[in-house]
Amino acid sequence: MKLVLLLVGLAFLVALAAILLWRQGDHRADRAMWQKLLQSQPANPATFDPAMLADLPDPARRFFRYAIAEGAPLFTVAELTMTGTFDLGTKSAPNPLAMTAKQLLAAPQGFVWEMSAARGVIRVSGSDSGDWTRFWAMGIAPVARAGGTRDDARAAFGRLVSEAIFWTPAAVLPRPGVRWQAIDADTARLTITHGDLVQSVDLSVTEDGQPTEVRFDRWSNANPDNTFRLQPFGGTLSAFRDFDGFRVPTHVEAGNFFGTDDYFPFFIADITNVRFPQPATR
Repeated sequence: MKLVLLLVGLAFLVALAAILLWRQGDHRADRAMWQKLLQSQPANPATFDPAMLADLPDPARRFFRYAIAEGAPLFTVAELTMTGTFDLGTKSAPNPLAMTAKQLLAAPQGFVWEMSAARGVIRVSGSDSGDWTRFWAMGIAPVARAGGTRDDARAAFGRLVSEAIFWTPAAVLPRPGVRWQAIDADTARLTITHGDLVQSVDLSVTEDGQPTEVRFDRWSNANPDNTFRLQPFGGTLSAFRDFDGFRVPTHVEAGNFFGTDDYFPFFIADITNVRFPQPATR
């Protein structure tokens, strides 16, 4: 009997060690991607000049004049910290968890979002990026492992482009691969092409250029059929603050089926800080 208990104990320790090594591998991948994306931060960026906006439609010009101070260094990579809620449930059966997270946003190359969330004894943590989605329950049980497919990359690119508009506006200034067009007097459409990925996002602004919402068709399987397809996604933006010459929203609510009766804002974030790090720092 003692031998059986000993063998069971050893098996448990081996399994636990394997899980810890697996988790450490995830953390190393997060750090490696973080550092890789950070290299796309311009070391000596140009500064913002309203003349850069001459060929843009009026809603886009108003947005950039609101979002970027004249003379601000045009950093395109931002590190954000946030709190809020992340909901693993549905509109009819919500399951919100209190969230803390940090994110490196480097459009169009990619992003890394590292999150920890909890409700009562439930704990979920992990990361999301253009290459993977990896979350763990209680630190030991993998509950979501995805990534590496064309569908995953296309879905992540939609998130990246939409968030780049309001959190890293310098990354969506006119340049090759970035196109703006007017939809109406207060709406402009951004289309970004990066390799074989293309994503359009509609941005609505007030008269003075403050963005109020983003909406787009996102490639997603967040639907009852669990099938990848284009479906409405978007969110609202508020509580703007200035960070190093950029005026960005610090309260964002977003979710699937934005603009329809099925809209469910599963992501509600309050930004606590925004910084524009250089490649040598983190």
